[in-house]
Amino acid sequence: MQQDESIINFKKSVKHVEAKQIQTKIIEACKRLYQKNMLASTDGNMSFKLSNEQILITPAGVSKAYLEPSQFAIIDQQGNTLQGNPSSEKLMHLEVYKNCADALCVVHAHPPHAMAWSMTRPSQWEQLVKTLPEVLLDVGNIPIAPFATPATKQMGQNLIPFLPQNRAIILAHHGAVTWGSCIDSAVNAMERIEHAALILTIASSLKESK
Repeated sequence: MQQDESIINFKKSVKHVEAKQIQTKIIEACKRLYQKNMLASTDGNMSFKLSNEQILITPAGVSKAYLEPSQFAIIDQQGNTLQGNPSSEKLMHLEVYKNCADALCVVHAHPPHAMAWSMTRPSQWEQLVKTLPEVLLDVGNIPIAPFATPATKQMGQNLIPFLPQNRAIILAHHGAVTWGSCIDSAVNAMERIEHAALILTIASSLKESK
């Protein structure tokens, strides 16, 4: 009996260390997105699937540029809060995990150029983004999901037609969401969205100036 308890305690200790390492990586990723102007004020959220029962997620109402490990929240697959004050957009994250078996990390940010395309030239975006080979090789197509009021269940439901085949999705008039099998994969996909949008913005302006 004592041996069984020691094994259980050891496993708990390992999980605690892993969770701390993941928190550190998420904090670094949030700072990276903030520095690239994809997060402002308390915008955005990130999560990581610790297990089938627990999802680590950034808190609501906190600037992701100054995130502290103690501020992280934990929710279950039903959206119940197990610890902390989770992001108000947790239902969107849960929908991604539900529909994407390979997803371990979900990122939501507000890439400005990508948002601008969704607001002004959504149909052109759908056509032009497919002409960028690096985008197609890295994340595939980047569709635009219909607008949904932030922090509502509809945000996640609007993603369902695009999952799991799309790892990078623009949220019309709102931002973007990406997922990956690791933190770097999900964050890189977000960077890819904004980089593609910037390239197309420059190309469009050069074409109009002729």
